[in-house]
Amino acid sequence: MRKLINMNSDWKFIKEDVGEAKSKFYNDQNWELINVPHTWNAIDGANGFNYHTGACWYRKEFLVNSLEQGNKVFIEFNGSNSITDVFVNGQYIGQHKGGYSTFRFDITDVVEFGQKNLIAVKVDNTVMDDVYPQKADFTFFGGIYRDVNLVIVNPVHFDLLDYGSKGVYIVQDNVNEESASINIKTKIANTNDDDKKVRVWIDILDGDKHLTNYYAKEVIVPAGETTEIELPTIIEKPILWNGKENPYLYEAKVSIQSFNDTLDELSIPFGVRYFEVDSAKGFFLNGERYLLKGVSRHQDRKDMGWAITEKEHLEDMELIKEVGASSVRLAHYQHDQFFYDLCDQEGMVVWAEIPFISQMSEFELEGLNAKQQMLELIKQNYNHPSIMFWGIQNEIQIGGERAEVRRVVKELNELTKKEDPTRLTAQAHTSFIDISDDYNKITDIVGYNKYYGWYGSSTEYFSEWIDKFHSTNPGVSLCISEYGAEGLIQYHSDTPQVRDYTEEYHALYHEKVWKIFESKPFLMGTYVWNMFDFAANVRDEAGVKGRNNKGLVTYDRKIKKDAFYMYKAHWSDEKFIHITSKRFVDRAEDTINIKIYSNCHDVTLFVNDKKYESKSDDAKVFVFENIQLQEGQNAVKAVSSEASLEDIAMFNKVAKPNPSYNSPEDGVGQAAANWFQMLDLSDVVVKNIEITDDVYSTRCTFGELKENAEAHEVLREYLGEYDKASVFNMKKGMTIDQVSEIAKDVYNEKLMYTLNEKLTKIKKNANVISNK
Repeated sequence: MRKLINMNSDWKFIKEDVGEAKSKFYNDQNWELINVPHTWNAIDGANGFNYHTGACWYRKEFLVNSLEQGNKVFIEFNGSNSITDVFVNGQYIGQHKGGYSTFRFDITDVVEFGQKNLIAVKVDNTVMDDVYPQKADFTFFGGIYRDVNLVIVNPVHFDLLDYGSKGVYIVQDNVNEESASINIKTKIANTNDDDKKVRVWIDILDGDKHLTNYYAKEVIVPAGETTEIELPTIIEKPILWNGKENPYLYEAKVSIQSFNDTLDELSIPFGVRYFEVDSAKGFFLNGERYLLKGVSRHQDRKDMGWAITEKEHLEDMELIKEVGASSVRLAHYQHDQFFYDLCDQEGMVVWAEIPFISQMSEFELEGLNAKQQMLELIKQNYNHPSIMFWGIQNEIQIGGERAEVRRVVKELNELTKKEDPTRLTAQAHTSFIDISDDYNKITDIVGYNKYYGWYGSSTEYFSEWIDKFHSTNPGVSLCISEYGAEGLIQYHSDTPQVRDYTEEYHALYHEKVWKIFESKPFLMGTYVWNMFDFAANVRDEAGVKGRNNKGLVTYDRKIKKDAFYMYKAHWSDEKFIHITSKRFVDRAEDTINIKIYSNCHDVTLFVNDKKYESKSDDAKVFVFENIQLQEGQNAVKAVSSEASLEDIAMFNKVAKPNPSYNSPEDGVGQAAANWFQMLDLSDVVVKNIEITDDVYSTRCTFGELKENAEAHEVLREYLGEYDKASVFNMKKGMTIDQVSEIAKDVYNEKLMYTLNEKLTKIKKNANVISNK
């Protein structure tokens, strides 16, 4: 029978490349003693651009009982970023490229049974040309950051080397309220020298663990081969997995039996459901319109990085449930199996994806690693009913328009549909992909990452753009796969404005955008970017280095920002009442407005123990205006007759505004706002300009232009300190034309003409500079 032995404890670690460490006899006495999950970037990964990258080593002694001789022994890693080389007893076992999926190696031939063995693991989080991601707006934490196990099995077993999968696939061929046709496909490996006759036995249990179906099939598994076996069955009158309303799970107990012995056995939860998208009506689950109220999630945590445990996964899920979300985009890579299990159990519809993001390799042009990670994602997660979308790319066009990128995107879609025709394929575009682009016809659904109201234009432009896309592509199912704004609980304003980083603007942004989204029934889903603040080493904004602060909840999960409660008011059935701007304590104004988020029907406000006003409607957002403040402290209480709910806040009347509520003047938002106010272009007359390949223009990337002294000065003249922005490391691979599509209000026609008028006078390969 299969044995799973956890290997998380008592590892030795060193944060440097020590080639000799692969030897069984190497002296690691002075190495740090750690437990897995582990990352060497737990602290520096979220504190600025420079964090430790490179090869580091882990070592551990382990014992395999002598009674296991004759069985097969595998080492299993559930997540190690990003290139992992494994040695056992000094022997090289193999390498895995990719930091997010499960992988295993057969170590049977090098294990010494009944004696101490030594495993040495080199892990390298350096960005390599043939491993994804190449570049992204998040930190690439290094380390063995998920569980490590020994898996001991009979020589005849469910295949452990099928891209890290279980070797068992529960295929839903036809599901409805009357019946569910299930085909259980198994891959059985026989590493014996002789053929083996076995019986594959399947028990289907309902949610109460009662047997509903069972069936078996006898097969001969040839020696040294892996045999695929299919066992179809039908569940009559199935209870459907129905999202949050009823995330019902069956269980398949799948075993390999020989005479009276069970050679291998797996227990796999699964749910049966059917779903589709309609480009005019949205997403349907089990025949009913189902609103995908989505949030996106990164897996890292403050002072832990990616090395989190089940405790942190559970906390994240509880917060996602509390806000009322019905769908989760697990970005931008494969997440821990435990979290997919939670999504199954809690009824979350999942968009799962690979890290084919931002930029394709300049050298490896077949996308081999992206395809490998796609196969791993599908095969390892095939049986999760919560997953309904396979994401094949995210903003891959940031790296520039290249024929090979388009080809690989199409090939990834074809590969995905071949491996799993039961689910829908998806991709998330950056804003500068035109709505008429053929990219929009590749996958089953199309997402756009749009940040109107933060990086450019206004929140109101969302409505115009969505309607324009829908009218241009009436047959394409559209979702907004990312949207958001930075929000720091340190900063506050009575007059919140774009790029001020205040908690007030962050909440106001989401108020406006959600109002637009809920008025578009053809949108198949929307995904807040992000549920939680996360590490992004390339960023340095508003006094915070190495962090993306767009989350509804802070990086440490301690504080729910006001915007969290805005969504809770619209999405959740759990009654609550929340006074906003509680952290905006010091108030210099004589009168203020009080905003309350609540899903209650009535709200009454009390100020300094006196009733101020009552409001009764289902607005979700209640605003009480012109509240007179008295000198010193002011107590505000909001109550509702529903469930006797109340919330309180304290505001302090001060003589002068508190300067700590303002973001730094050199913050990215302020700098961005100033770049385009430096010169008056009102007198510019736009004319046609011929742009040839031998000159610079707005078709060039920021990185290319920065390398040329003259072009660099043009950009400095018209864009200010464009190369000092925290996002330059992301932006340098983008062309000015691409960025202009994101922020047309600032990259207006006159600015673009002026830039091209200046740049096209500069021949390429002239006056190249470096490290400026």
